[in-house]
Amino acid sequence: MAFRTRLWAKRARIVGVRVARLVRTGMQRLWPGILYLLRALQRKWRRSLQFRTVLTTLMLAMGSFAVVGAYLSNQIANNLFQERLAQAESETRYNVKQVQDTFDGAQVTDQSSVITLVYDTLNAVEGRGSVIQRRYVFEAMPEQTKPRNRWVESRASDQLTIGVIPPDLRKAVQDSGKDQYWASTQFPVGTEDRPGIAVGNKVTFNGTVYELYLIYDLNTAQKTLDEIQNVLLAGGALLVLMIGGVAWYVTRNVVSPVSHAAVVSEKLAAGQLQERMVVKGEDEVARLGASFNHMAASLQEQITQLATLSQMQQRFVSDVSHELRTPLTTVRMAAEVLYDAREDFDPINKRSAELLYNQVERFQSLLADLLEISRFDAGAATLDAEPTDIVQLVAHVIEGVAPVAAEYGSAVTLNAPAGSVIVDMDDRRIDRILRNLILNALEHGEGRPVNVSVAASGTAVAVAVRDHGIGMTPAEAARVFDRFWRADPARARTTGGSGLGLSIAAEDTKLHDGWLQAWGSKGQGSNFRLTLPLRRDEPITRSPLQLEPVNVGLPEAGRQRTVVLLDPLRTAGRGTGVEGSADGFDDGFDDDFSGDGGSGAAGGAIPDGGSAGPRGTGTEGRA
Repeated sequence: MAFRTRLWAKRARIVGVRVARLVRTGMQRLWPGILYLLRALQRKWRRSLQFRTVLTTLMLAMGSFAVVGAYLSNQIANNLFQERLAQAESETRYNVKQVQDTFDGAQVTDQSSVITLVYDTLNAVEGRGSVIQRRYVFEAMPEQTKPRNRWVESRASDQLTIGVIPPDLRKAVQDSGKDQYWASTQFPVGTEDRPGIAVGNKVTFNGTVYELYLIYDLNTAQKTLDEIQNVLLAGGALLVLMIGGVAWYVTRNVVSPVSHAAVVSEKLAAGQLQERMVVKGEDEVARLGASFNHMAASLQEQITQLATLSQMQQRFVSDVSHELRTPLTTVRMAAEVLYDAREDFDPINKRSAELLYNQVERFQSLLADLLEISRFDAGAATLDAEPTDIVQLVAHVIEGVAPVAAEYGSAVTLNAPAGSVIVDMDDRRIDRILRNLILNALEHGEGRPVNVSVAASGTAVAVAVRDHGIGMTPAEAARVFDRFWRADPARARTTGGSGLGLSIAAEDTKLHDGWLQAWGSKGQGSNFRLTLPLRRDEPITRSPLQLEPVNVGLPEAGRQRTVVLLDPLRTAGRGTGVEGSADGFDDGFDDDFSGDGGSGAAGGAIPDGGSAGPRGTGTEGRA
């Protein structure tokens, strides 16, 4: 037996392990589907007003019907029970009186006659009353010593014993005199247990005190209650479905025009200006649709007018720019001749020749920028991208601006990786962007150092140009890419170029799917950051350089780790030069631009993670 017990215990453990594995495997396979369903419901809840309204209505309706149904079911059950209890107590009093009268009037002395009388009397009590079927339990009270010649100890209907009587009811009957007590109970009938009411009394026969319990069957009342509950449940479910259908229909009539308006709005935003809402009826939704169509028509008319005017302006600028090239070339040639011969002129004519030469150069630069802008507006600008070392390109740009740096007296340092950083880019356009930013920094740097930093990550490369000059406010930074915009409208036109350089730089950056952002602070300088993807069609998620420098002051001396330094104090008298190391600047510039991502630009319109638009975050001054 011990061996068999251990064997069966081992088999039970094996079966339990296998069942646990099956349950775990099933949950692992079903869990993704459950999560997908929950996420789909969550998305539907967030995005669909109709779904949210209908589901909320159904939940509230089901809650209301559950409360009302429970209250009604409880009231009906109580009323049915009280009715059956009153009837059971009335019939019990009557039947107990009949039994006691029969026992009191009996003239039997032998055992057979006594047993026959008791059985016949109790069998007459058993049966159906007006509604309730009765059963009985007849039991002599315990601890009775007299009389010794009693021949009936107990008697009960089929399948019943004294055990079906609740102990509290028996104790109450035994301790009472002639009072009647009742209690709810269950008793077996066939293979089922039925609810019932047991009503108890005392009766005496031949000097012996007996407990007589009449048990009334409540199965009919229970079936009635079950049918009522089923009707309430079915009616409630049907009514909830009807309420759900009504809510769906009503919300659909309200939400559908709103959804249609959203779709039409998206099409209008995409440029399909001919789209209109379908208007039916004269209610509030119809008036909304009519107002929306009127607004769309007005917007279409204004946008068409603006587009036509813009095209006319662009065509005018393009045509004028092309037409001015030939006479400008002639004027420039004449100006060069006069400029070369200025030493033979009197002082007034000499000064006039110099002014003419300089302004013709300025006019030619403005004309070239206008032609470039017209190509961007016409959508004719294309990107000729090739793998190029951007570090070498930045060094080449710094070398090219050496005369300007010497003129302003500003030192230019380059902090870059020791190796190459290969980027898919149009080197002509990137050269133009960097040259514009560095010249801007020199012009507005007030002779202070200009720092250029290059850093790369796995997906992007960034070039930052930092000056410590006049700086700019956030409001100025937000508008710096506007065409012909100046931070100081009253500033002399002899400062700077055409005013289109930064706009062109923003358009060049947009062609590369990059970011052009800026930070500035009055009296503390500015920082421009150009971020480009290393490979074409690869989105930028984070810039390798920080936009807002941590240290906005001038760098300290003594610890500069410089790859390239252009110092006009050293290169003066030697032309353009590039140094391999620097003295007098510390690596605080590296600290300025350390970090994975930029903090938002002051007045910036392109946050980290965004995409370059026609305007970046601002930059200083104008190009």
